[in-house]
Amino acid sequence: MKRSTVSRVVAEPQPNLTDCNCLAVRQAARYVTQLYDRHLARSGLRTSQYGILARLQRRGPMTINELAAELVMDRTTLGRNIRPLERDGLITITPGRADRRLKELRLTEAGGARFLEARRAWVEAQRSFETGFGPERSAELRRTLRALVDSGLLPRDESP
Repeated sequence: MKRSTVSRVVAEPQPNLTDCNCLAVRQAARYVTQLYDRHLARSGLRTSQYGILARLQRRGPMTINELAAELVMDRTTLGRNIRPLERDGLITITPGRADRRLKELRLTEAGGARFLEARRAWVEAQRSFETGFGPERSAELRRTLRALVDSGLLPRDESP
């Protein structure tokens, strides 16, 4: 019986990995992240850390849950990214104002200064991407990726 099971598996057509949406998106994300990381390297930040500082700069203090939801990132991954930022004095993590059980993230003065320094490198990365990929294609890519995140394929409350 095991032989026939193995034969059936082998006989079935195998999916083509080039058709895998997840693989294509992850490869593109890694490729683009490498471009931005190269530009941001001299600021001492990785792309993911820059994104955290940028969100806190724009929105002000946020709970870890709020920030994770906005970045479409699980709390564990966010935790790994905020530890070095806290260690380097770029953010503070304190009990929430409204609910002391929640952790609230705040950009420090040093964090604001590092963000502004890194922003110049981010602008260079953005320019490099759009020069290489084209401004219209870049804008369409952003619209498509935002639509994907908003598509409801994975309801927000079910994300890992």
